[in-house]
Amino acid sequence: MTTPSAIQWFKTREGIYYMLLALLLVVILPLTLDPFRLSMTGKYLTYAFVAIGLVMCWGKAGILSLGQGIFFGLGGYCMAMFLKLEASTPEATAIQSTPGIPDFMDWNQLTELPWFWQPFHSFPFTLLAIIGVPVLLALIIGFTMFTRRVGGVYFSIMTQAVAAILTILIIGQQGYTGGVNGITDLRTLMGWDIRTDEAKMTLYFICVALLFGCLFIARMVQNRKLGRILMAMNAQETRVRFSGYDVAAFKIFVFCLAAAFAGIGGAMFTLIVGFMSPSFVGIVASIEMVIFCALGGRLSILGAVYGALLVNAAKSGLSESFPELWPFAMGALFIGVVMAFPNGLAGLYQSYIQPLEDRLFKGKQAEISSQSSAPISQPSKAEESDGYDSSMDNYSAEKS
Repeated sequence: MTTPSAIQWFKTREGIYYMLLALLLVVILPLTLDPFRLSMTGKYLTYAFVAIGLVMCWGKAGILSLGQGIFFGLGGYCMAMFLKLEASTPEATAIQSTPGIPDFMDWNQLTELPWFWQPFHSFPFTLLAIIGVPVLLALIIGFTMFTRRVGGVYFSIMTQAVAAILTILIIGQQGYTGGVNGITDLRTLMGWDIRTDEAKMTLYFICVALLFGCLFIARMVQNRKLGRILMAMNAQETRVRFSGYDVAAFKIFVFCLAAAFAGIGGAMFTLIVGFMSPSFVGIVASIEMVIFCALGGRLSILGAVYGALLVNAAKSGLSESFPELWPFAMGALFIGVVMAFPNGLAGLYQSYIQPLEDRLFKGKQAEISSQSSAPISQPSKAEESDGYDSSMDNYSAEKS
């Protein structure tokens, strides 16, 4: 994208929406929230990575995964393993029976570091593993399921089963994973204390930057031919297959993309919160992540971010005052979203607020188009035939 085109894009309605989100996350919240609440907001944003991936899988391609906590947890555990090894130096663990290994391994009478922990002494390897491990598992699951044309509710159930299996495995292998308590007491990242208020604020801004990176990747995918194929698969999968496209390959790709987003979110969660446990891998956590996506709007990647923020803020507020009522409120919220406004907050916005904006932006877009000679102001014939309006996070299938 050339510089003039980028400037023109920020003048469009979609560009303004992104700038408003950036203004909220980069300026308004850091100036109005204390360090503790800002760190909590950073924690909420880590779930937005999963919600964006679910928009691509569920909203765009019609693949409902009820096990995204698997990839969120794997990314978090990869980061936690590196941090735990850094905190388990021979000097820091001199009182243990076997110095130089994590404390929970010593408690379980392990005398040496397991082989699969060894590579996590390297930070570059850890960064690769945060994305690579979730993507590899997603590739295995996707290839196994999609090449056999397993989809719909059957795929959802299978992802739930994998989440349950992985949770049981993590809890059962306590000496290698920390068991039900997870990996705790994480202190530094390459010598940098991540527990201070300054570190929490820095991690918050890093999380925001990575979130916008994932948003633009998701936007790039949905605005290209790949995105149109995903939407066509959602509407008429058989027709797309008979047109010569490898439907399984496209499903595997978008499922792996969502896994990569979730892995990044899990790693940032570990850094911000300071621990990782199997409770974030299981079925309950995965279903909550689907609710974030549903409330924000399963067709809107920006809506997914707002959904994650609002649901988690409500969860924190209600659980602090009424801890017993939150599970019922979560269930009622999900039922209400599905029955009353199935397209979430983004659907409400498009139905009631966007028509009012159309009158304002219609004149503004005409002024931009007349003043600019950049290619973005003159869509190509291929773009005109796509049936896609870049000002809306939606597609229309007027032409097959």
